[in-house]
Amino acid sequence: MKILITGGSGLLGQYLNIELSRQHQILTLYNSNFGNCKDFNSAKLDITNKSSLQSVFYDFNPDLVIHTAAISNPILPNNISPKDVYKINVEATKNIAELCDKYNSKLIYTSTDLVYVGYRGSMLKEDAKLIPASLYAETKLMGEIKIQNTFDNFIILRTALLFGSGLNDSKNHFHQMCLNLKNSKQVKLFTDQFRTPISLLEASRIINELLNVGIKSEIINFGGPQRVSRFEFGEKVCELTGLNKNLLTKITMDDVPELAKVEDVSMNTDKLKSYGIKQKKLDEMILETLNNN
Repeated sequence: MKILITGGSGLLGQYLNIELSRQHQILTLYNSNFGNCKDFNSAKLDITNKSSLQSVFYDFNPDLVIHTAAISNPILPNNISPKDVYKINVEATKNIAELCDKYNSKLIYTSTDLVYVGYRGSMLKEDAKLIPASLYAETKLMGEIKIQNTFDNFIILRTALLFGSGLNDSKNHFHQMCLNLKNSKQVKLFTDQFRTPISLLEASRIINELLNVGIKSEIINFGGPQRVSRFEFGEKVCELTGLNKNLLTKITMDDVPELAKVEDVSMNTDKLKSYGIKQKKLDEMILETLNNN
């Protein structure tokens, strides 16, 4: 299968490069950073440039596009404006969907669990109420809508908190947390935000498995099987590694007032499992991640 990957130098993109290139012909796109794209068939591209995207589709003619590229910062840095976020997360997504429709390419779009309302219960199903609390989540939901309004050959994955070792220059809270713990540095973690974390290794593997499932026009919760707070997640890492749990400090979302508050977007993943996908337990994912370093 010919697979085009956007955001190929990003956190998940680099793991997809490794996983999918084993069995498929990939073309992975990057913009400012190489990541591991230099090790694969790759191209430098600004995805907001529709004519450049069109050229890539024409030349490569992908069977499948996995669209992971996005501005995902929960707090925008000074050099990025809301207009930039909309241009990349919404307009580029619409353009990619239109090109997929034109070239008969299936689209897998990585959305976020943060599109759900964060105060209406836990282990939410795909039909739960949607009230994104941040610009990032709002624009990812807008991307979902643009895709659905364009064509029907898509899978939308509402992706949970991803964890693992960031490759090359990609950043990841889990990686930094482990480094701080190993260096006897304090780690502050929320006690009042709950997610269903999934490792980067597991996420890339499951996406590979979904390529063989004949579904389309589906929105799927894409996370792990266990609901934990950020603090409980840190405790679990310490228990499995023998790192010092006393270095973990409890904080609440009120301690970071500039961050959009999302209390509980833990997700029910029964729909994902209904396609024959077997999920690893959280402990297994953590150990596999640490052993893969």
